[in-house]
Amino acid sequence: MNDNDTKNIGDEFVEEDENSKTEDEKALEGLYDLVLPPGVPYKLIMEVMDTFNLEVTTRKCAVKTVDIEDDNLLTLRGDLDSVNNAHDYIFKKMSEKYNYQR
Repeated sequence: MNDNDTKNIGDEFVEEDENSKTEDEKALEGLYDLVLPPGVPYKLIMEVMDTFNLEVTTRKCAVKTVDIEDDNLLTLRGDLDSVNNAHDYIFKKMSEKYNYQR
């Protein structure tokens, strides 16, 4: 919708079509992020990246701590199956190391 088009009540809720998506949005279609909490060992992150063919990115997330600032958290990005398998793998490895129980 252009600025010169007639606007009606409810137009802001009209679903966007494929043409209105930016190049960045189109590139991210079908990709999912696994946000890693602070404290995940670097070696484990590297192992998961190689094993499940994921890429590391950062994401601004609000972390509820004493300081209420947005932190850049590491995320692993990839297809849904790879991200889910990486999550399970990380949980398994961290459970073995720190004796987590579900």
